[in-house]
Amino acid sequence: MICVSLGRARHKRMIAEHQFLVEQGAQLVELRLDFIGRAVNLKRLIDERPGPVVITCRRREDGGRWMRSEQERLMVLRSAIAAGVEYVDIEADIASQIPRYGNTKRIISYHDFAETPDDLESLAAAMADEDADIVKIASMANSFSDNIRMLNMVKNAKRPTIGICMGEIGMVTRILGERVGSPFTYATYSADKKLAPGQLNWKEMNTLYRYKEINEATELFGVVADPVAHSYSPLIHNTAFYDQGLNARYLPFRVPADDLHIFLQNARNLGVSGISVTIPHKERTLEYCTQAESSANGIGAVNTVIFQGKDNLGYNTDYRAAMDCIEQVLTLKKDVDKPMMGMSVLILGAGGVSRAIAWGLRQRGADITIASRTFERANLLASEIGCRVVEWEDRHSHKVNLLVNGTPIGMHPDVDSTPYNASAMNQFMVVFDTVYNPESTMLIKHARKHGCRIITGIDMFVRQAAYQYKLFTGRDAPIALMRDTIKQATNPVQLN
Repeated sequence: MICVSLGRARHKRMIAEHQFLVEQGAQLVELRLDFIGRAVNLKRLIDERPGPVVITCRRREDGGRWMRSEQERLMVLRSAIAAGVEYVDIEADIASQIPRYGNTKRIISYHDFAETPDDLESLAAAMADEDADIVKIASMANSFSDNIRMLNMVKNAKRPTIGICMGEIGMVTRILGERVGSPFTYATYSADKKLAPGQLNWKEMNTLYRYKEINEATELFGVVADPVAHSYSPLIHNTAFYDQGLNARYLPFRVPADDLHIFLQNARNLGVSGISVTIPHKERTLEYCTQAESSANGIGAVNTVIFQGKDNLGYNTDYRAAMDCIEQVLTLKKDVDKPMMGMSVLILGAGGVSRAIAWGLRQRGADITIASRTFERANLLASEIGCRVVEWEDRHSHKVNLLVNGTPIGMHPDVDSTPYNASAMNQFMVVFDTVYNPESTMLIKHARKHGCRIITGIDMFVRQAAYQYKLFTGRDAPIALMRDTIKQATNPVQLN
């Protein structure tokens, strides 16, 4: 079950949004009374409530906004119990001051916005002893191992327990709560009204992750990145899973660089069958693969890992997707060993996607030049691939047949920037921008204006995702649906 948190300054607004949520199917709503801007009129909020509620009145030290006295706050909580609300959230240190009464269930809670305590089991057991119907621990995740510990604690708890790791690293604990036995999880009313760090909105939890349908049989996949919240991979993969009726979910795993080994060691225990890998982990993940396809070894990076038995199987679908896009636009001959021999290519950037494209083009005989804002990285990539390197400032000095942007320049929200001057373009060039949000970057707009043939980031993004989907599920991906989904999500004009 999902508990939707509401925090509003006015009673009228909170009542209206509560009514709307219930009409939309919300089963439980948390009323955050500490957000009310004037004296709390509890009777007005709960007498004609349209559905079950959790009454919460959080102190400032626990992440709340309560500005009046502690005695007034305790009186509000006692009054809610006397009025017979379904749940009241009571901090563990004041639980003994608020006795049980009637049928109201007691959520005994603990919050730590700095870290996740070392001994979660002992903490939960002590909280259960405070006459708890439900134990709730919400703490900040500073490493992925905090998520592992929290989920294991909930799974093994003898009393119904909600365990949430806050922050972007901890999002997975919110999505997998019911899978490990949590009585409910928390979501916010809307994306712009988060009441706790890392909180997902109710719509995402319901429609994107289909929280209530996640069970022990649900196969898990996800994207491993740092940061990860901006990724559209969960959107297109989960949409495809739903379309094909698969009991599978694709989750956002924010994994700091120092935690990569911890995630990979625990992925199977979490029930994860495969992952997409992106910045900053593509190159280091290859080290943890027991087997990898030849292209991944040649590139020196993977963007996909399948956990099969005891093996970690590595793939690079960026490479396959990029080559497909380029071969389609250039109509290269399939039966020629070096179909791009004599073709001049300039690749901007020296990260994982540039590395994959450079390796693929080099195998096809292209004459490649690398330019990066970090010359050392460009020089290293050029020496490994076997191509030239130029200073970033000199990138316009060479005539090229194919221009590839592997940098994030032009990505939302920096949509007015471009990595290459329009004045250096001509109608004989092919321009390939790997940025997919927005699809029509400034670079692509300039290329169209100059009559260039173009390859957009969405072309590549959908193709690489489709290859991953096949590796994950063994099925052909619904490519048209994936393309429509990402185009709609990145469209600057959103129709509600």
